Amino acid sequence: MTRIVVVGATGNVGTALLRRLRDAGADLVGVARRQPDLRAQPYDSALWHKVDVGAPDAIDRLTAVFRGADAVVHLAWALQPTHDIPAQHRTDVRGTANVLAAVAAAGVPQVVVASSVGAYRGVDADGKRTPVDESWPADGIPTATYSVHKAENERAMDVFEREHPDVVVTRMRPGLVFQRDAAAEIRGLFLGHLVPMRIVRWIRWAVLPLPYPFVFQAVHADDLADAYWRAIDRKAGGAFNIAAAPVLTPPRMARVFGMLGAVRVPLGLVRGLVTLTWRLRLQPTDAGWVDIAAGVPVMRTDRAREVLGWEARHSAEDAMRDLVAGFADEHGVAASPPLRG
Repeated sequence: MTRIVVVGATGNVGTALLRRLRDAGADLVGVARRQPDLRAQPYDSALWHKVDVGAPDAIDRLTAVFRGADAVVHLAWALQPTHDIPAQHRTDVRGTANVLAAVAAAGVPQVVVASSVGAYRGVDADGKRTPVDESWPADGIPTATYSVHKAENERAMDVFEREHPDVVVTRMRPGLVFQRDAAAEIRGLFLGHLVPMRIVRWIRWAVLPLPYPFVFQAVHADDLADAYWRAIDRKAGGAFNIAAAPVLTPPRMARVFGMLGAVRVPLGLVRGLVTLTWRLRLQPTDAGWVDIAAGVPVMRTDRAREVLGWEARHSAEDAMRDLVAGFADEHGVAASPPLRG
């Protein structure tokens, strides 16, 4: 039986991954800073350890947990607080370095790390965006903290691969990850608690005001979890772009929300409004996320299909509809500290 340790196993991707690995019959170990309700599925399928990956003793504690594992999946990440970049860096970058050090110390043969489309170098927002493969530079968008931290981790994995050629290093680079269970978490992370989730019930007679350079790729959490399992099962190393079709443009997103349509607004205006409301602490999203939405490339996913045999079972629109349904129902997962919102 394959023993798999999932670090950050209670969040959006971690919860979906536990479901997929449970169905595959894996021997599961979950690691999280806050333990879930172990009576609830899928959390009852794992042996749990409470570890803060950014803590001074994290390497020793993680090494003890990792010993005997066939693979470690690293998902832990802090999207907030955006007003405290050192706190984010502690979890996002130092935490990843600690996980990699513990993988080496414990002799784990494979580590799978959650990267992102946000790790890629930005492109000109000309509305064309020729799709790129995994060779596109992963040095980030310098005005976005999330992107900068993902790029730092990509460089750390480059070094780790050179120093530990016996370890298979797998980098998963998905687009936005949606599922109904993530509704409360995503609302809290990106909109804040001043915006009720049920707002999606009230906007059907409105239009969606977005800059047309905004394009998103998305994937359902269950489809991404399947890609993770396939990478482990096949011991496939390297980077994998993971996204479903079609690319989500403002008109497509308006249709998913059931709105009347989309209206083009200036990118600078949106960036200014986001910055002002963020500085006033009216909402938690800084302007770096605007730069990501306007600048990340569109990814090709050929390698995931060819190497992993992966195909998305949900379209990007269906994945987003699943999330919107969660908003409308004010859905949260009580058993998971992150997903309860």
